[in-house]
Amino acid sequence: NSGVMSLLKPLLLDVVPTIQHTAALALGRLANYNDDLAEAVVKGDILPHLLCSLSEQNRFYKKAAAFVLRAVGKHSPQLAQAVVQCGALEMLVICLEDFDPGVKEAASWAIGYIARHNSELSQAVVDAGAVPLLVLCIQEPEIALKRIAASTLSDISKHSPELAQTVVDAGAIAHLAQMILNPDAKLKRQVLSALSQIAKHSLDLAELVVEAEIFPVVLTCLKDSDEYVKKNGATLIREIAKHTPELSQLIVNAGGVAAVIDCIGSCRGSVRLPGIMVLGYIAAHSENLSMAVIVSKGIPRLCACLMEEHEDHVKAAAAWALGQVGRHTPEHARAVAVANVLPTLLALYMDTRSSEDLQMKATLKNILQKCTYLPALEPLLHDAPPNIMKHIVGQFSKVLPHDSKARRLFVTTGGLKKVQEIKAESGSLLQEYIKTINNCYPEEIVRYYSPGYSEILLERVENYHPV
Repeated sequence: NSGVMSLLKPLLLDVVPTIQHTAALALGRLANYNDDLAEAVVKGDILPHLLCSLSEQNRFYKKAAAFVLRAVGKHSPQLAQAVVQCGALEMLVICLEDFDPGVKEAASWAIGYIARHNSELSQAVVDAGAVPLLVLCIQEPEIALKRIAASTLSDISKHSPELAQTVVDAGAIAHLAQMILNPDAKLKRQVLSALSQIAKHSLDLAELVVEAEIFPVVLTCLKDSDEYVKKNGATLIREIAKHTPELSQLIVNAGGVAAVIDCIGSCRGSVRLPGIMVLGYIAAHSENLSMAVIVSKGIPRLCACLMEEHEDHVKAAAAWALGQVGRHTPEHARAVAVANVLPTLLALYMDTRSSEDLQMKATLKNILQKCTYLPALEPLLHDAPPNIMKHIVGQFSKVLPHDSKARRLFVTTGGLKKVQEIKAESGSLLQEYIKTINNCYPEEIVRYYSPGYSEILLERVENYHPV
């Protein structure tokens, strides 16, 4: 408000280097504060001044200038576009080749903040020739530089398969894969993130990441003390598992399922999310892969996530994963049903406070259509809404005609009585199922359990005249 911006602008061209670099630092801090101030830097035509003699300047000025560009570009795609339009990318790419690691780091950081917004800005970064230089930066000895260069490669790769491919073509995967075992947690986070962003786009890219021999090494990250290393490690495994049964099988063979299940057990909250989804994706591919999740005791762990978590999106992921495990055969469905999780899923489905996504994921349809384990279905008869009831009654109508023990139990536990109370529309599937169930019993038994039968009996008692 006091007009400081316009006073700082001429100081960028001062004859004293210290004044130049301090003026740049002041502008950077102002622009960093909020988007209005960043906007003022652009509107005040300060950026061309800033870049005017950048190549001849000392390292302090270069770092400060890169900081200004980052501070302006971080707020929005529009501001980042303004940075690109004033020719800043070319200067930043020159800074990536600087002798001083601090200058490289500052330039890499600014480039990452531009690339992260969208694919057009990322493409501009690629066209300026930044990618091969960033791949050189991750090979430098300085940890801080490695971190920021890996982060920038991650930001470039995330938008599209084509952009990820340019990062791959520059040879990034091999260098990133070597750093999975680096002791620095922050570096590991960025490396795992970059590999995830490459692997997520397509089967070909995921296979290239796997071919860099990241298994079983990446599984050690799931035991890391740093929560974000765990989360990013699980995310990388998820982005590989989702593509094909073959890649999921490879994860299973490396011991990945047990490692992911342990990982979910050792953390809380959204850190669990990618691990939960790994189990869902693996189980979704085939009966055998789903069995691998069951055998490794994945179901109790997923049930725990459903009970312990407060966030709807984590609950929704756990509900979805359980559905993927149970949807293959009666054996798979029984494994889920025995864990006594169906009433919990039903309650979440019916809870009006549940998010729409959670309600959708908690619908039991996948599991119910395969479940023939009746003791687990019985409690649901009393609470389920009509659209779920249809599937439950349907399962009873499949099993009861062939199982005399189940027929007897169905009467003693009150199931038959409950079925008589259901109001089904005539001609509906539900009515067909009820008919099939009723046909399994003598007529007088069915009558006995029908609503209103006790009144009829009492009436008969009243009207009965003893001889």
